Amino acid sequence: MTKQFKVAAVQAAPCFLDLDAGIDKAVRLIEEAASAGARLVAFSETWLPGYPNYIWLGPVAWQMQFAGRYFENSIVAGSDHEKRLADACRKNNIQLSMGCSERDGGSLYIAQWHFDETGTVVNRRRKLKPTHVERTVYGEGDGSDLAVVETSLGRIGQLACWEHLQPLSKYAMYAQNEQIHCAAWPNLHLYKGTAYALGHEVNNAASMIYAVEGGCFVLAPCSLVTRDIQDELCQGDPEKEALCPLGGGYTRIYAPDGQEIGTQIAQDEEGLVFADIDLGMIAFAKAAADPAGHYAKRDATRLLLNRKKQRPVVAFDDAPGWEDASELATVRQSPMEEAAE
Repeated sequence: MTKQFKVAAVQAAPCFLDLDAGIDKAVRLIEEAASAGARLVAFSETWLPGYPNYIWLGPVAWQMQFAGRYFENSIVAGSDHEKRLADACRKNNIQLSMGCSERDGGSLYIAQWHFDETGTVVNRRRKLKPTHVERTVYGEGDGSDLAVVETSLGRIGQLACWEHLQPLSKYAMYAQNEQIHCAAWPNLHLYKGTAYALGHEVNNAASMIYAVEGGCFVLAPCSLVTRDIQDELCQGDPEKEALCPLGGGYTRIYAPDGQEIGTQIAQDEEGLVFADIDLGMIAFAKAAADPAGHYAKRDATRLLLNRKKQRPVVAFDDAPGWEDASELATVRQSPMEEAAE
């Protein structure tokens, strides 16, 4: 396993409601990251096809003008769009954490897909509980989505946005000896000046604390709101523009001791944030505090985690013991048959 290498976090505006253009742009950014020597590149929350800021800007009836287009431009697992991302990873020898709106049947999910450098999807996860009005758009994940995977670069995990404010979910990740964490955030200017908890101060602090608590490196990419996106969402309404201002990119990378590392770009500038990381730092961080290891107090507090994939429909022939029940049903007479005898 490589211990020292370069990583990249993307700060870029999505191609809002245009999946084809978004894939094109993603491939260019993947190539740019790889050409600079990065071995892992991470994108922001639902970068494909963009975060649905419209759900925060007006009543449901007004939002419906975007709903159909958002659904149609959400990515499907196994599609040609996914194959293009896989090809980009393979051709550029780079791992990818892609934040996307995943379409599965008639439902959407806030998802993060992890491709390794061969183009293989090694993890697909969904945000366990969409935040606030996000629940009007997206379905939920389950405990199987709290997963850390072993790769050639180390043990890598992912969470999205305010999952970083869920102590038990974080603890489930820490317990899997996570070394690199991809924290996907949307733009961090929504409701600027009126909702402090949605701003970059709180949310970057959450990423920083995750690095310290987990003793891991954290890549925290953010997306941008551009004038074109604002015009499409706000339609010239100054009140909506005040709620969804331009910029909002506060992309950061943090080391296991909480310090910010790597390059910096302005909050309204597109680009890549790079950092050289050394996994050897983790041992020094965890020598002081490993909350799921030697710093845990198991006799006082423990986490109960259900990692089984949940399904809304379970077929009878998939249920445990169904074969035995079927055999009994074929030999046992019904009450009416018994009475007839």
